[in-house]
Amino acid sequence: MAGSFPVDIDVHTFHDMREKGENLWILDVRQPWETDICAFEDGIRLPLASLPEGVDRIPRDRAVVVVCHHGIRSKHAVSWLRANGFDNAINLSGGIDAWARQMDPTMATY
Repeated sequence: MAGSFPVDIDVHTFHDMREKGENLWILDVRQPWETDICAFEDGIRLPLASLPEGVDRIPRDRAVVVVCHHGIRSKHAVSWLRANGFDNAINLSGGIDAWARQMDPTMATY
């Protein structure tokens, strides 16, 4: 997926990317109380309001899949990131809720 990154992907595409071992960076923009309920173990937690202060942590050399509860905050984060030069930012449509319901029924939902 090097070069051109889509703005949005669904949970099935995300699953395929992970299964292929693609070099992904998962950015979770939910609040700490939400990530305490469920989260991707390999995700980096940076609440949406803290994104501008934490932007230096975000890599530019690989896909950055941005996650929230239902895909709304992550879509805002991707818009902001892309406006600030992160063409590698990708929104996970449906968020972690869609992941839990469609891909990992063992994951807690809220």
